[in-house]
Amino acid sequence: MVKQTKTNAVRMLDRARVPYELLTYDYDDGQIDGRSVAKKIGQREEIVYKTLVTKGTSGQLYVFVIPVAAELDLKKAANVVGEKSVHMLPVADIEKMTGYVRGGCSPIGMKKLYATYVDESALAHEQIIVSAGKIGMQMKLPVQDLLKLTNGKTAHVIKE
Repeated sequence: MVKQTKTNAVRMLDRARVPYELLTYDYDDGQIDGRSVAKKIGQREEIVYKTLVTKGTSGQLYVFVIPVAAELDLKKAANVVGEKSVHMLPVADIEKMTGYVRGGCSPIGMKKLYATYVDESALAHEQIIVSAGKIGMQMKLPVQDLLKLTNGKTAHVIKE
């Protein structure tokens, strides 16, 4: 099982006195995709969200938090952020730019506060689950607190 260590994300929640629940899962089997994680932590897929980091034509980075079963619509995402286009940040750059590794990227506590957009589907839930900042650790927290801590906005950014 995963050793619970304090990640930047968890420290930020503690500092802001945000109520959260840590959920851990075993990843020795290499199954760290969102759907597998939802199953491993015994939660409905609809409330488990993944964090995707994109780069716009301008070179600016944008963070999108979407349901694990959904796919980011890059055209909608570009439109929302006012860019000609956005593409996924190469895996090799994720840790350098965010401080987190692929599969353990939390929208909270990145090296910099990037423009963050949470898919509006999250508003249907009081709490959602996102990465706690390392593979094997997720955190369940109120959607409004996630938006507050990331200066996030909601937008419709997933494929139909």
